[in-house]
Amino acid sequence: MSSLSASFVQIRFDDVRFHENCGGGSFGSVYRAHWISQDKEVAVKKLLKIDAEAEILSVLSHKNIIQFYGAILEAPNFGIVTEYASRGSLYEYLSSVDSEDMDMDQVMTWAMDIAKGMHYLHAEAPVKVIHRDLKSRNVVLTADNVLKICDFGASKLVSHTTHMSLVGTFPWMAPEVIQSLPVSETCDTYSYGVVLWEMLTREVPFKGFEGLQVAWLVVEKHERPTIPSSCPASFADLMRRCWIAEPKERPQFKQVLSTLETMRNDSKLPRQCNSFLHNKAEWRCEIEETLERLKQLERELSCKEQELAERERRLTEWENRLMERSRSCTPLFSHLSPLAATLSAESFYEAHMEESKSSEVSCQISSTCSNGDLGQASLQKLMLGFGDVFDMDMNIPGGNLSQSGMQLNMQAKKNSSKSCSVREGRNLNMAITMDDFGWSDDDSD
Repeated sequence: MSSLSASFVQIRFDDVRFHENCGGGSFGSVYRAHWISQDKEVAVKKLLKIDAEAEILSVLSHKNIIQFYGAILEAPNFGIVTEYASRGSLYEYLSSVDSEDMDMDQVMTWAMDIAKGMHYLHAEAPVKVIHRDLKSRNVVLTADNVLKICDFGASKLVSHTTHMSLVGTFPWMAPEVIQSLPVSETCDTYSYGVVLWEMLTREVPFKGFEGLQVAWLVVEKHERPTIPSSCPASFADLMRRCWIAEPKERPQFKQVLSTLETMRNDSKLPRQCNSFLHNKAEWRCEIEETLERLKQLERELSCKEQELAERERRLTEWENRLMERSRSCTPLFSHLSPLAATLSAESFYEAHMEESKSSEVSCQISSTCSNGDLGQASLQKLMLGFGDVFDMDMNIPGGNLSQSGMQLNMQAKKNSSKSCSVREGRNLNMAITMDDFGWSDDDSD
């Protein structure tokens, strides 16, 4: 951040009188306070240290961006001092009964306020800034009913890096941000679509789900907040374009502003939008049905994971028993001499996209003899050692053999692939070989 050469007012800690906590921001709590020397009501975000947020705010100036006054640099009382938005956050307003009176004009005005602020950050500010944590809690409402974007604790300068760590709030985060992939400014476009959805529905996105559950739904299942069927088509189309999985296909905020201007000039839209806003009881069930479907999907996934874990446990136990039986198999063939046995095992691990679990056991015995039949009894004695391991037919006929020798090949294989698309297993191989057998041409023992 030193390349910015930013300078800002340093405010003494004893020049600020703190009042109540009015919310929490990224990496700090926010308090309403009084800046004594300036006789001004302010908001102070207490921090463990002063970082990039203060320097970013110091170079920003826009009517839809929270105004920065200065910073407290006296350890351990670090803080960022900004204007105070007396009407609280947009999230708080949408959760209140006052929001029931919202009409299209209010939604459109506020949608324009946020889009203008974000366009400034991306295209008009002295440095291009990616907010990365745009949500209704980080948009505040001033006394004169203007929305302002705040809390730049998660923000980054595009000129510094486009590869971001996992910072933000899952229901508002773009898929590439969730995956900590390289990002562009259109990750904020995705978040803007969610805030627009909040204003239209006055609902919480993915309500009742934990962060990692939301991450799985968004990234793996490509789920998005439910747009009710009666939502005006122009708003629905804008939100869907904001939520496109491919970042390059999402609109820039210049395009968002152009779309909103076109919508504002649509004479039919106010009636459609107001009807939608004031008849929430008719379409709220669609959102609730989607949430229930997603919860059922999550429950099924959890049950399947438990089932796969139990199967893997049983297969591991079976493998261990097989290994033990294999190690103790030599005494079973003490009547056959000489005897050689080899045992090997190997593990494997690979990525796979299927969800399956299987096990396979095979046993093959081959025997050869140069001038006679190998006695069935001898072969059965060999097989009896494995009768309790494998489901075998012990009625094995003899046959005409061309050369002496006997070989037993056993293989056990376990394959498992979990919902996280991972396949792992273990191969077990055992070979038993014996020298030539003696026999006589007569049938007497």
